[in-house]
Amino acid sequence: MILFLLENIALAADEAAPGFTMSEIWQHSGGIARGVIVMLGFMFLGTIFTGFERSIAFYNARGQSRALAQAVVKSLQGGDIDGALSVAGKPDFKSAYLGTLLRAGLKELSAGVDAHGIDNARRAVEKAHGEELSKMKRGMTILATVGSTAPFVGLFGTTFGVINAFQGMASEGAGLASISAGISEALITTGVGIGVAVIGVWMFNYFNARVDKVADELRSSDADFMQWAEKLLQSRAGK
Repeated sequence: MILFLLENIALAADEAAPGFTMSEIWQHSGGIARGVIVMLGFMFLGTIFTGFERSIAFYNARGQSRALAQAVVKSLQGGDIDGALSVAGKPDFKSAYLGTLLRAGLKELSAGVDAHGIDNARRAVEKAHGEELSKMKRGMTILATVGSTAPFVGLFGTTFGVINAFQGMASEGAGLASISAGISEALITTGVGIGVAVIGVWMFNYFNARVDKVADELRSSDADFMQWAEKLLQSRAGK
């Protein structure tokens, strides 16, 4: 179908035709093609907004987690559960994923450092781990949806652009002027759809890799915290 249209363009290349600037393409586009372009525009804006918001979230979470690790180490080394819990609860560390783990585990240990408290702390830390990963994955669905559906949205406009081109050929002949508007609709919607999809896929892969890195850090923090809790239990049991 596309080859047939291109062949007619080659045969009528000497005919006058509308220009192919963005404004002229928009003017000669039909309602469906315009609707598709507007929809792709919203998808693009949603992708950019999500990427910007996720970048800030990851930056704050990792920066505050590193600062918290340095601030709380003294209390943990001294076995001061209440002091460590007070540090982890400061507003400066509200976005730290490490803070969520520490608050969950320390709160259970503050009720009693015994076998029962250790089990409760382990369950609380595992639950906090899952909650933090869910927070880090927020917005990923938008990026995945845009990356996977934007080309098809563009192809929807392409289909109607080709239909318009054939309608122009049927009503005005096979000249370039009669089919250029439909061809421009078909090409612009396809191009925009692919462009939006590429950006969505890039961002999804990038933030997915960052989520995996956070997951590794959380697993390491889980193990370190439980090891500390068990050593604290042994030291208090030996007194």
